[in-house]
Amino acid sequence: MSAERVTFTADGLELVGNLAVAGDAAPAVVLTGPFTGVKEQVVGTYAAQLHERGFTTLAFDHRGFGESSGRRAHEDSQGKLADLRAAVSLLAGHPAVDPARVAVAGICLGGGYAVRAAATDPRIGAVVGIAGAYNSPVRFSSGDPHSYRQALKSFLDRYDDELPAVAPGGAIAAMRGDEPFAYYGTQRSTAVHWENRVTYGSLHALMTFDALGTAPMLSETPLLVVHGRTDDYCAPELAELLYRDATGPKEMRWLDARQHIDLYDVQPYVGQAADAAATFLRRHLGDATMVPDTASNA
Repeated sequence: MSAERVTFTADGLELVGNLAVAGDAAPAVVLTGPFTGVKEQVVGTYAAQLHERGFTTLAFDHRGFGESSGRRAHEDSQGKLADLRAAVSLLAGHPAVDPARVAVAGICLGGGYAVRAAATDPRIGAVVGIAGAYNSPVRFSSGDPHSYRQALKSFLDRYDDELPAVAPGGAIAAMRGDEPFAYYGTQRSTAVHWENRVTYGSLHALMTFDALGTAPMLSETPLLVVHGRTDDYCAPELAELLYRDATGPKEMRWLDARQHIDLYDVQPYVGQAADAAATFLRRHLGDATMVPDTASNA
């Protein structure tokens, strides 16, 4: 994939991305990805997959991460939504893009941001969530409200402090466990501008970010949910609820992945997810280069 380095601004911050144009008036997709992720990792993988299938793609670093400016290693929920609006504007204003054929696709935490962005930006013609984190503060707090509020307090008490994003052997980290480390802590995710750190304030942002609650606002925006049947980090139950609560045209595709990170870089799952996304986006945005649809709908 031949991509052009582009810069654009959101709230006065410079954002850096990779833009790959598929051809005049080809349907276009903004990609947003996992917590702490940068454009050379998961979103870069999916950008390449969708570009091969005939889509113009924009993979970029959100504020505070990768090559983009902003407070380092800090999750800013409202800021990331502003970043997505700016990314949509960049694509919609590009001479090779039809502004009526722009979609957003999100992977992992980006799935929640993609849904939230599509619910409030009518310029987005379709939205795809892949292994998405459809966070819901109401659900997070419903089982044990006291513990939820204590967790929020602990994050606020150390708001500006940092902790590792991942760590081996169950050590303290924002994404604790062997599975996140198997991706971010190994050669699988090698990226020059990725940093293994994040603020405690970022965890407060994650715990209070509501993606699931915006599902009923997708009344005119087609939604595709692609999710692994087994996922210990982004609950399949929340994916089901998102699909249930969405009020517009919608499709759901289950994949037989064994781990959440299988949808990051493991075949055949990434190819299946990309096929499903391409077929869905062609249906709702218009045609692109046709490829066989091999994704499982079992």
